[in-house]
Amino acid sequence: MLHAEGPLLTLDLNDRTATRTNIDDILEEFIGGRSVATALAHDRIPFDADPFGPENRAYLSIGPFQSSTTSFTGRMSMTSLSPLTDGLVSTNAGGYLSREFAGAGISTLEVTGASDELLIAHVTDEGVEFEEVPDLEGAKVPEVSEYVEETRGLGPENCITIGPAGENLVRFACVMTYDSRAFGRGGLGAVLGSKNLKAVTFEGDSHPEIEIPDPPEMDIHREAATSDDLFRRQGTTSGTEFINENFALPTRYFEEYHFEHAASIGGDAVEEKKYKKEACSQCAYACKLPTRDEESGVETEGPEFETVYSYGSLQGVDNIVDVMRGNELCDVLGLDTISAGVTVAAYLASEDELGNAELAHEMTEKIAHRDGIGDDLAEGVHRVHDQLDVGDYTVKGMAFAAHDGRVIHGQGLSYAVSNRGGDHMYSQIHGEEYDGVIDHEGTLGKSELLVEKENRCAIRDSAIVCAFADDYVTNDRLATLLDTSYDELLEIGAKTIERERHFNNRRGKDVDDDTLPYEIPDLEEAVQEYYEERGLREDGTIPSDRIETVAADLGGSSGAVSADD
Repeated sequence: MLHAEGPLLTLDLNDRTATRTNIDDILEEFIGGRSVATALAHDRIPFDADPFGPENRAYLSIGPFQSSTTSFTGRMSMTSLSPLTDGLVSTNAGGYLSREFAGAGISTLEVTGASDELLIAHVTDEGVEFEEVPDLEGAKVPEVSEYVEETRGLGPENCITIGPAGENLVRFACVMTYDSRAFGRGGLGAVLGSKNLKAVTFEGDSHPEIEIPDPPEMDIHREAATSDDLFRRQGTTSGTEFINENFALPTRYFEEYHFEHAASIGGDAVEEKKYKKEACSQCAYACKLPTRDEESGVETEGPEFETVYSYGSLQGVDNIVDVMRGNELCDVLGLDTISAGVTVAAYLASEDELGNAELAHEMTEKIAHRDGIGDDLAEGVHRVHDQLDVGDYTVKGMAFAAHDGRVIHGQGLSYAVSNRGGDHMYSQIHGEEYDGVIDHEGTLGKSELLVEKENRCAIRDSAIVCAFADDYVTNDRLATLLDTSYDELLEIGAKTIERERHFNNRRGKDVDDDTLPYEIPDLEEAVQEYYEERGLREDGTIPSDRIETVAADLGGSSGAVSADD
């Protein structure tokens, strides 16, 4: 089976040391990316760790495809104990970092401890340098990139960076790369902020030689280059009006299901502002959205559909330029556009100010700097909804994505049982409901498909393949590329899901957390169907004797696994 190659590089910020450790056995078992990082996190982060404590660890990882020229593979995965959900969270980002990271001669980066001073870590294939950067305190993401270019001659494609939001421990702060690509969900920017790590740079020429099967590698690349999909021109916004008209687009902080001005912020409106093509590393599909408004001077990359929802319909905002401005604010401040937009929408609803884009942007700034009411909003909707006297539209503390589980019930079930909460990318079962593969109504009988989709997504995030590649990197092609069977891949995905759930179980999460803030048909029974399909107990926990420790013996702290819980 094909897998990532290269050691684990551990940065201990307590004593500013860097250690390379052979993890070949783990890579061979778990491929790379999310699966490898989850195995490491499960065994090496104490089950009782504080997300903001030095004992928490953050993992940045690649898969085998990042050492190739395959389209749809310009991505990386990041994993840690989330300050937003209080459980393990993995998130991934596109851009151009993955090939720079591979060039540093490692497969996985681990960050532990905490520094007394604000740091940048410079990682090369020859070693690591820790640089104190007190003058970058409070710097926005592009300002850090400018500093790195001036002092190191490196571009934003060489960096991961946090903005003011991460430094100020906003629970939904993200980690940025290439200035506009985000490791978005779960607050991992705040994890790096708690460690006083402002940025990490990567460079080198030590790329591993991994032979990718061709075909289908070049077939995928050719099909990506010649596709005439609307998605290539409009990205995820291409489905805005279809979803609004046929299903639901959450509007005015979930008070309504449809937005009467969807066309003014949807795919055509975004495409009108698009001024050039943009891609991720090595990808011929080029579906990114560099946009610019000549009149106002607003320029950003995006917005994608989730931001059209969070800074558009959910806030009652009907001007695409205002949505673009919200998107750009989140990028430069280092905020997840979904959680930030939903939190701001909750505030606007509480103040009877829905539709006030200027106030929305002001609140976004205040959140990033924990200024005034922004200090409360920086805790996220789950922790502030009582104070605002609004509904708690989250699962496990994570704000909902745009795909409305109140209408597409399989997605609602997915939100409920997902180990990371209200994130649509955990299973992507909403695509089957939108396409009519399964009825969007009802929850019963969907668990078998849901489990397969979750397992498949875990493998996608391990290889690592873009989520928008399914029509090109089919199941058969994925198995061929990884030189194994699709069933074996699903087994590895299942082991990854199980480790996430077991870690969260050990932090006290169980069936009481697998719920929704609204009613959908037969949810409790469907949750039990899911547990049966996954082999879980009725209380949503997984027996510890199902979990084999694979990484605790690498050194450092670990969550000791007992077989009797």
